[in-house]
Amino acid sequence: MTTSGPSDRSERPERGTERQNWIERRREKIRAEVDRNRRGEYTVPTWVLALALVLIVGGWLALIFLA
Repeated sequence: MTTSGPSDRSERPERGTERQNWIERRREKIRAEVDRNRRGEYTVPTWVLALALVLIVGGWLALIFLA
């Protein structure tokens, strides 16, 4: 017969507690990002810069080959 004592709970966190901790960490990251943006530390994401570069190069190539 097995019983679940306090040692069982300390070794493995509850699923609800784990999810709540994840939500709190996520909220803190969002708050920190909003604070940075308000201070003017906003940066453009790398994927946006890469997309802009691809569009510019693609436009130039289209001009060269289709003209």
